[in-house]
Amino acid sequence: MSAPVICFGQQPCGFYPKRFLVAKIKTARRLQKELGGEIVFFYHDSDHDPRETRTVLRHRKTNEPAQLNFAFENKIQRKFSPLYAKRIQSGWQEKTISQLPNYIDHPLIDVFKKVSSNNVADFCLEMYRELGLIDGMRIVRSSDQDFRRAACDIVDFFVDLEYEHEIARARFAGDSLKLHEGGDAYVELPMVPFKKEQISPSRDERLRWMQSVIHCTHYISGASEQEYLRKQDAPEIQYVTRDTIDLAEEAYVELT
Repeated sequence: MSAPVICFGQQPCGFYPKRFLVAKIKTARRLQKELGGEIVFFYHDSDHDPRETRTVLRHRKTNEPAQLNFAFENKIQRKFSPLYAKRIQSGWQEKTISQLPNYIDHPLIDVFKKVSSNNVADFCLEMYRELGLIDGMRIVRSSDQDFRRAACDIVDFFVDLEYEHEIARARFAGDSLKLHEGGDAYVELPMVPFKKEQISPSRDERLRWMQSVIHCTHYISGASEQEYLRKQDAPEIQYVTRDTIDLAEEAYVELT
């Protein structure tokens, strides 16, 4: 038998990662100790929702939660660009450094200062690496064009295309492409030619699309993820619910 491939997936989820991501990581490492094999972090940086990267920190004196997030270069990027293409506004890091002492200790701030990436997905990934969370893992990114070309064909997907001089993530709608403005509002775009390396899946297609390349034996997910995973699309996988963790939506602010 081939060695286990233990996989978990997650969008960039805060420059200090949300605790539920750390719970997935710890679950994966526990399984690896038990079973051997490798850990694959499927980094879904093709998502475009800016809410994914909100970072919840608690004030050191009042214990009140505060939501910090990236500042993006423009509104088109904030609303429509995939996370791998959202560029960070100049001065954001310095401004954030001045706020962080209200929430965390200096060793964690020093980690933040080390990171120099200028887009959201790279910044988050570099932070997770500097925090010692993803050492020894194989990182597979949904934005990687080689990955997209190797993946199976899907029928429900998004297309990365040029819009207002930026990269936007538009939903394929048969004879048109749609940008989601929020709620029931959409910007409808005319159909244009596109290639396989511009495509990323909808939520329902994501598992099958990912598995067609990674071929994992075990997949770790959160409780809410278990509700929508189409396990029938990959019955060969052993599905594992991540270990429980308190304050799951808040930032993990510990050094490994």
